[in-house]
Amino acid sequence: MRRYFARKLLIYGLTFVVAVTVNWMIPRFMPGDPVSAMVARARVSQPEAAEAMRTYYNNLFGFDEPLWQQYLHFWGALLQGDFGISIFVFPTPVGDVLLDALPYTLGLMIPAVLLSWFVGNWIGALSARRKVLDNTVLPAGYLLTAMPYMWIAVILAWALGAKAGWFPISGGYSLDIQPGWNADFALDALHHWVLPFLSLFLVALGGWAIGMRNMIIYELESDYSSYLAALGAPQRLIRRYAFRNAVLPQVTGLALQLGVLVAGALVTEIVFAYPGLGSLILAAIQNQDFFLLQGAFLFIVIGVLIANFLIDIVYVVVDPRTRTGMAGGTS
Repeated sequence: MRRYFARKLLIYGLTFVVAVTVNWMIPRFMPGDPVSAMVARARVSQPEAAEAMRTYYNNLFGFDEPLWQQYLHFWGALLQGDFGISIFVFPTPVGDVLLDALPYTLGLMIPAVLLSWFVGNWIGALSARRKVLDNTVLPAGYLLTAMPYMWIAVILAWALGAKAGWFPISGGYSLDIQPGWNADFALDALHHWVLPFLSLFLVALGGWAIGMRNMIIYELESDYSSYLAALGAPQRLIRRYAFRNAVLPQVTGLALQLGVLVAGALVTEIVFAYPGLGSLILAAIQNQDFFLLQGAFLFIVIGVLIANFLIDIVYVVVDPRTRTGMAGGTS
């Protein structure tokens, strides 16, 4: 088992280095000059003052150095926990900007991932045994899965926000409430959270329900299920074995779905103007903020890698064949 996890850690480590390197490269190959944008926003009329500002900012952000030196300095600062200074909200450190937005994104992602997976698998397993539920779940699941995140976000904002007036359609909290650790802010933030959460939850729910329904039917028609039925085993026991085997591909699918759901969360945050990483990424692109952009992507890369590694651990726990293979046995 130690060798298995050591190999996994090596793979994830190499993936992290490659992903962070690509993350560092992409903003620097984007068209435009962030320093020129900062000088333009300052509206300095004197050419000498504008040039002095440009020189100061280039030196401050290290843009006057060769790219290879910028790359080495980036890794050196990253290993010390320094993500640089944000160009968009200068002179605030990128780490402080990200820490303000990260709770909103995690508050969307974690419940949407876990609840859609659990509820989707439960509904899919029930629909495989009940025809009435199957005739409703399957079409609804295909419809939800085929809808892009932004579409369902817009539909929910129009139906439940603009028309019904049940939920606010933008922001993470009301402007007349001061953020803090109190009940008023928590309830208001929860009120703003509902629509972004539903848009992520519903799209992911359909895919999990369809996948589990199909896997349960496949397992119930397999040879071991027929053999258990011929031996007189109760249907409850057969369904239990079928569910245990059907859930294994769903665990693997959860790891693959994380990257897609992260992208969906970013789009959803932009639609609802939710103050998470998605809104920060959009602002960073619009303002050519290299450091904020690479910092936001870095958090996403780390989060996806950690989640995938945890799912690998769960897979070892729930699948005895994996443990047998790690011990050198045959399945």
